[in-house]
Amino acid sequence: MSVSVCRVYDDVRPGTTRLFVDRLWPRGVRKDDPRIGEWCKEVAPSTELREWYHHHPDQRDLFAARYRQELGSGEQAEALTHIEKLAKAGDVELATATKDPSTSHVPVIVGELAGAGS
Repeated sequence: MSVSVCRVYDDVRPGTTRLFVDRLWPRGVRKDDPRIGEWCKEVAPSTELREWYHHHPDQRDLFAARYRQELGSGEQAEALTHIEKLAKAGDVELATATKDPSTSHVPVIVGELAGAGS
């Protein structure tokens, strides 16, 4: 299982399945842009959590803990299972429009996938 993180504005690596994992559509990107791949917005943090984190970026650990809780149920859990199945079948890129993906929700997804794969 190979899961990597990228920005949605990056070119798609050949041989990978790209999943755009933000809840909001990225600025300046057409709906038919091939860099999007599959839009998997259901795995993104809830609007409430996303807005909270935007106002409290220094609380990364608390954000990650709350987001892991969200990933454990409902549509987010189903979307995470979908990503896990795709990752077992081949290389997957998780794309975000965030300027710094390392401070986004995507590393939490990667961590959950790594935990599920062990």
